[in-house]
Amino acid sequence: MTLEHDVDHATPAAAGHEWWRSAVIYQIYPRSFADSNGDGIGDLPGITSRLDSLAELGIDAMWLSPFMTSPQKDAGYDVADYCDVDPLFGTLEDFDDMLRAAHERGIRVIVDLVPNHSSDQHLWFQQALASAPGSRERARYIFRDGRGENGELPPNNWQSIFGGPAWTRVTDPDGVPGQWYLHLFDSSQPDFDWDNEEVKEEFRRILRFWLDRGVDGFRVDVAHGLVKDSQLPDYTPSPEAASMGGEETPAPYFEQAGVHEIYRDWHRILSEYDGDRALCGEAWVSSVEKMALWVRPDEMHQTFNFDYLMASWDEAELRDIIDRSLAAFSGVGAPSTWVLSNHDVVRHATRLSLTGENPQGTGIGPDFPGIPQYEDGVRRARAATTLMLALPGSSYLYQGEELGLDEVHDLPGEARQDPTWFRTQGERYGRDGCRVPLPWEDSAPAFGFSHTGESWLPQPKRWAPLARSVQAQQPASTLNLYRRLLQLRREADLGSGTLEWAPEFGSGVLAFRNSGVLVVANISGADVTLPDGHEVLATSTPIENRTVPRDVTVWLKEITHQ
Repeated sequence: MTLEHDVDHATPAAAGHEWWRSAVIYQIYPRSFADSNGDGIGDLPGITSRLDSLAELGIDAMWLSPFMTSPQKDAGYDVADYCDVDPLFGTLEDFDDMLRAAHERGIRVIVDLVPNHSSDQHLWFQQALASAPGSRERARYIFRDGRGENGELPPNNWQSIFGGPAWTRVTDPDGVPGQWYLHLFDSSQPDFDWDNEEVKEEFRRILRFWLDRGVDGFRVDVAHGLVKDSQLPDYTPSPEAASMGGEETPAPYFEQAGVHEIYRDWHRILSEYDGDRALCGEAWVSSVEKMALWVRPDEMHQTFNFDYLMASWDEAELRDIIDRSLAAFSGVGAPSTWVLSNHDVVRHATRLSLTGENPQGTGIGPDFPGIPQYEDGVRRARAATTLMLALPGSSYLYQGEELGLDEVHDLPGEARQDPTWFRTQGERYGRDGCRVPLPWEDSAPAFGFSHTGESWLPQPKRWAPLARSVQAQQPASTLNLYRRLLQLRREADLGSGTLEWAPEFGSGVLAFRNSGVLVVANISGADVTLPDGHEVLATSTPIENRTVPRDVTVWLKEITHQ
């Protein structure tokens, strides 16, 4: 294979042309990507072995979900050591090998950082449990006395994102019930106290550890949640709220003003390094206008556009969020980002065609109403992706979406592993359905994910024809659609372009021009006849007689006569 180029860390780009402004970034969920040792869990050498496939796809960067030392109570989002690799995934040497191999292929590497909370197995938390109330060790986390006559009630009524109380009471070394500690997620994930200077200094050290190894940036988990209202007031979220935030009136544990100074501090650290290192925040906030506050020039470089992620397949809704995103982010000199799937939401090959309510984080199961036929769901998903990849800014892809993978809604209960499933006693299915290991070869054990046939979540038999080995040979496959779109996107520099709406196509149709490409997305309108004088560059689904039916997006280029 011919390598395209090495990643150049020595030469920063001119202001306004940094790589992260227009990059297509591919999210890898390590335990589900590729397993090199046959234990049924993906690992870093597995990722290295499949990098040529990502280079052929045409991505600019990859983001790795957590691979650091962890007891894996929440698939690695419970970190016990921030500066080492969990043996489940390999070693620091394996990480260095993977990073070097990715850079040789022109692929930048972003690592997941989890600063809101640690594992309860982290040395600091074990020290806190062994120390007295008011001690330096406990001050690194949020410990409080309980309410009630004997402290038997939690400090407030906050509920965990995963269900159940957000407080757990500890037992002191003498066997007497003691203080309570806060955990916005599982009880094995105690929240740090970000008012504590020792916590701030520790994360400066962690950032430099990975930057010194050559990583290109960090995706920051729960970036809107680090700072809590110091009064810890009671709070009950509205029933319609997404589990991770986004309410009009922010929860007292989300969107607090103090987070911005943390990211200004981190921005200064990244600016010490060559090569335009980047911070991308997972910030579930109430609007894109507020989201833009996270990416002011001295803070983060990107934040995920969750309004776009959660939008339905509706022309007016999409037009509105695209307009507001471009205005809000450009207003602070940052790129808009676009994303349709990730490791926390139902895959968009299913989600965009669901008819039942699907709150973020809840998941879907075998009894969920209105699950679409696969062909209908993937047709709409391909149209949505073809629309998204034409937008100016940076786009995120989630592993397997380039294969058109659907949500595995029919996992048996005994196979599920998401803490949400257990903390709600099966009331919420959780996120396992989007985390099922990838199919690489249709006839291999575990579809090529693992040579032994082991797989930490069962893969559905219906995925055999979706395996990469099959799709690579099919010109009209979803895989080859993604390859074509990413090639065209790069050639036309769509990520750095400017969007101009083309209203002449009527209601139910989103159409715009960007860098000489005309994009026509028929979402719900009547059949659209393409204009003369235009060459078809790509179609989400093959069309006949230059007619675009519903759930199809087309890219065109005007034919110029010499």
